[in-house]
Parts: sequence; C-alpha cells; structure tokens
Amino acid sequence: MGRVTSRTPVLRIRGPVHTTRPDTVAAEEPLEIRLAGSPLAVTMRTPGADFDLVHGFLATEGVIAGIEDVAGLRYCNSVDDEGRNTYNVVDVDLAPGVEPPDTALDRNFLTSSSCGVCGKASIDAIRTRSRHDVAADPTRLELATLLALPDRLRAAQQVFEKTGGLHAAGLFTADGELVALREDVGRHNAVDKVVGDAVREGRLPLTGHVLMVSGRASFELTQKAAMAGIPVLAAVSAPSSLAVELAADVGITLVGFLRGDGCNVYARSDRIVLPDQVQ
Repeated sequence: MGRVTSRTPVLRIRGPVHTTRPDTVAAEEPLEIRLAGSPLAVTMRTPGADFDLVHGFLATEGVIAGIEDVAGLRYCNSVDDEGRNTYNVVDVDLAPGVEPPDTALDRNFLTSSSCGVCGKASIDAIRTRSRHDVAADPTRLELATLLALPDRLRAAQQVFEKTGGLHAAGLFTADGELVALREDVGRHNAVDKVVGDAVREGRLPLTGHVLMVSGRASFELTQKAAMAGIPVLAAVSAPSSLAVELAADVGITLVGFLRGDGCNVYARSDRIVLPDQVQ
C-alpha cells in the first residue's frame, strides 16, 4: 500500500512469549495546503487521496462552494534530504472571483491528526454557516439500515485491518449503500477526503446521505457534515456537548453509540423510522 503504511520492528509480548517481528503501522506525514503559493494550513494525515482531502478541507471550511471554485491544484516540488519529492505540499489556484480567506482575522488554520479545531480562536470563529439548508432535508432512514452501517463501514476498512490505527468515514445513501469510504490517522481528514470526493464529482450538497464515522462525533465533524449538506451523522462512540448543540441548531440528525442493536439519537430523531413505523 506504499506510503499509506510502514513496516517497523517491534517486540511482541503475549504472556510468557516474547518475539521480535515486523509490524505494519499507519503512515503519518504532514500535508501543507497553499493558496497561490501562500501557506494556508498544515494537517498531519495518512498519505493518499490528498486531492480529495484538499477539496474537502476547502469546502468544509467555507473557502469554496464546489469544484467550480477551483481553477487547479498540484503537488509542489517539496523534496527530502535525498532530493526526492515528498508529495507533502499541495498548491491550489482558486477560480477568478473567489476570495481567499483572511487567516489573520479570527483563526489559525493549523490542524493536527488528533484535533482539527486546535488553534482556532473561539467557538464563534469556527461556527461556520453552511450554504445548505440541512434542516429542510426530508431524508428518513429505517432503524435496521442505520444499525447495519458500522459493520458495513468496518468491512470496507482495508488499511485498518492491517494496522488497527486508522479512523474511517463512510458516506452512505439512506438505503445503506456505500458511496465512498476514506481512512486516515485523523478523523477530520477522513471526513474531508469523503467530502472532497463529492466536491470533485460535483455532488454537493449531499442531501439524502448518511455520514458514518468510526470514532466519536466532535463539533468539527458535525460542522463539516453541515457544510457538505449531510442530514445524518452517525458515530460508533459518543458525541460532544458542542456537537449536540450544533446538530440541533442546524438540523442534523446526530446518532452516537451506534453499536450492535442500539444507538442514541441526540438531535432530529424524526428522521429515524422505527420498526413499528415501517409501512
């Protein structure tokens, strides 16, 4: 899988048995995003689907509305000590008339694989308003379909099976069909890669879809779902208080602890069709 994974020697201890053997770990490298040569953001990510990541990041941060706002992008010639291209810098040209963000005003775009909101000035600065009316999305999905999503997500996680160290984000239809899946050391990066795939194909807003994430539901993931026009966000773990507040504000159905035969619905539960409501 190339730069997506790396092999490293480890001391493996299992009770009284101690062995030295190679192990596969998830790769993590910085990606610098530039606009017309000027640095915008640095994120620690798993290499792969970088152009999806960049498109998704720009869309979920409100820099672009869709693919028509991007004139072009390319890897810069960033080299390592041996003169080889690292493919760790992407430069983006915005389309004529698209204003670049003023990063000096209220926020810092520096992100990391563990916390996408690190460095942002305040909650008010990151409560980006979506261009899409998520609250008006009439999507409904049956409970049985919702409960099946974690297994479908896990079954498609190829790199996780090798490393055990990656987050995943999957975009599903309301009927449970997997549309796109991306893995990354950063859960916000995985979401940006999924959204970026849709941006590049001109499919925003993502009405009628469900975003399933392998970890918890943070404020930022909820914001990214809103910016992409996704009406349902489901997570295998817990949501944060701000995620619940934002979901209620913008009209996203927020589901947490989606495991086995149960889940908790924290906002807009009317979109979930219970068994006794199935016609």
